[in-house]
Amino acid sequence: MEKKNIDWQNIGFGYMKTDKRFVSTYKDGAWDEGALIEDDMITMSECAGVLQYAQTIFEGLKAYTAENGKIVLFRPNLNAQRLISSAERMEMPVYPEDKFVDAVLKTVKANEAYVPPYGSGATLYIRPYMFGINPVIGVKPASEYQFRVFTTPVGPYFKGGAKPITIKVSDFDRAAPHGTGNIKAGLNYAMSLHAIVTAHEEGYDENLYLDPASRTKVEETGGANFLFITKDGKVVTPKSDSILPSITRRSLIYVAKEYLGLETEEREVYLDELKDFAECGLCGTAAVISPVGKIVDHGKEICFPSGMEKMGATFQKLYDTLTGIQMGRIEAPEGWIYTVE
Repeated sequence: MEKKNIDWQNIGFGYMKTDKRFVSTYKDGAWDEGALIEDDMITMSECAGVLQYAQTIFEGLKAYTAENGKIVLFRPNLNAQRLISSAERMEMPVYPEDKFVDAVLKTVKANEAYVPPYGSGATLYIRPYMFGINPVIGVKPASEYQFRVFTTPVGPYFKGGAKPITIKVSDFDRAAPHGTGNIKAGLNYAMSLHAIVTAHEEGYDENLYLDPASRTKVEETGGANFLFITKDGKVVTPKSDSILPSITRRSLIYVAKEYLGLETEEREVYLDELKDFAECGLCGTAAVISPVGKIVDHGKEICFPSGMEKMGATFQKLYDTLTGIQMGRIEAPEGWIYTVE
C-alpha cells in the first residue's frame, strides 16, 4: 500500500486522525462482533458513566515497520492481559485477549498507509480503550460499554537523541495504598496532571512519586516505571503493589538477563539509597528508556555518575537490544513479535 504523504522526520508526538478505528459495544451482557468504522466522533448521553464517574481504562502500544519491511507489533497480548486486569478492578466487562489482539491487528492493517517507514524513527501509536457509555446517575458501574481502538502516527519521542532529564521528588501521592495505582485507568492520569504541570513550572521534566504509606520508597513517575543500575552493573527495579506493571520494563528485565547476561533484582528501593546508583532511567512505550541525570529532593541534588550528557552505557545496551528486537534487527524471543498480514 502506498504511504500517506507525511513528513515522517518531523511529526511530533500528538494526535493525527487516521482512516479507520475499531468499535465494539457491550450491551445486555455481551460484546457484539465489532467493526471498523470511519467516523472518529463519539455520541453519548450527557449522563454517561464515563463522564460522571470516570469509568474508563486504556492501553498504549505501537506498530513498527521492521527491517524486512513488514509491519509488526510488540507483545500486544500483554496489553490485552493488562486491560483485563484494569477492567476487573473497575467493575467493567472483560474484553477477551484474543479479540483484543485481533482488533488491534485489524485496526493497524486498515491504517497501514500511516505506519511510518523503517529508519524514520517514527511509529504508529495504538490506543485501545474502554468506557461506560450508558446514563448513570447513582454511583454504580455502567451497564453498557464501548471498546475502541484508534491509531495515530507519532514521531520519535527524543529528537536528536535521548538527553538525560532532571526530575523532582513530588509532595503529591500518585496512588493510595490498596488503590488503583497498578491498573491503567484514566483517573490515575487525571490525578497526576496538577503534579506534572507544577513540576514543569518549577523547571523539572518529571516527578518521582514515593510510596504513600511511608514516603520513603521509590514508586514511579506519572507515566513510567523506574530502572536503576548499580555500580557493579546490576539492574534494579522498584517493587510495589501500586506500580503499573510496565510491559517495557518486563521486556527490558528479560533482555538484561537473557541477552546481556546481567543480574537483575526487583525489590523495594529507598529514596536514601538513590545516591549509590550509577544510572537511573524511566521506561515506557513512548521512549523505551528515558535517562535521568539528576533527581532533586527538596533542594538536595542527587546526581548520577552517568551524567547529564548522554544515556549511560548499560542503559544504552538495553535500549539498543530491545529496539533491535522490535525492529527485527535482533532475533526476538518466541511470541514477542506479531506480524500484520
